[in-house]
Amino acid sequence: MTKRFKHSGRIYWIQFFINYFVWATLVAAGVFAVVNARWIVLFICIVTFSLTFLPYLFEEKFDIDIPVEFEILLVVFVYATLFLGEVGNFYTHFWWWDIILHVGSAVAFGIIGFMILFVLYNQGKVQMNPIWLAIFSFAFAMAIGSIWEIFEFGMDQIFGMNMQKSGLMDTMADLIIDSIGALFASALGFLYLKGKGRFSFNVLLERFVKDNPKLFGS
Repeated sequence: MTKRFKHSGRIYWIQFFINYFVWATLVAAGVFAVVNARWIVLFICIVTFSLTFLPYLFEEKFDIDIPVEFEILLVVFVYATLFLGEVGNFYTHFWWWDIILHVGSAVAFGIIGFMILFVLYNQGKVQMNPIWLAIFSFAFAMAIGSIWEIFEFGMDQIFGMNMQKSGLMDTMADLIIDSIGALFASALGFLYLKGKGRFSFNVLLERFVKDNPKLFGS
């Protein structure tokens, strides 16, 4: 985490502000929950706080430099889903809250899935047509979306929460939304490999290659 904040540029200051704002509000909410004996709120704060460190732990474990945009997105997604959504009742106040979160996360995980396979493709460990890389990206994003739905089900059943809201209808709607976002991300990956068009995605991927010479060589 520390090395990420040593970078210069506006995007890194944005990350610095977002991360510490998220951590500060979670700590404050946790203290409030303890004072008022709201243990479910405390549990959500602890889980949310812990999950915000996932990208940094992943970087340290596998020595991979993740694009800072994805680090920001993951922190915001976890915070918006668990804390704002469940504690702040944003799902109730804003009907579009769940839709935006699922579309955004599906696109992000689709791109991450593409990057994983792109590394193997570049290293010559896999040989396949670009369409199959796009299909893998789609499947990867859908797998993450499915795991998240299982997580929501587990939270509801074990801790008596209401993350699934209307049950089966909510789950299926989320997966359909996930599929739209995943399809968009996989299409971007396919077009990148075909050399057609220029997208912000291209810039992210090129920076990912540049920042990880161990994966892609010189």
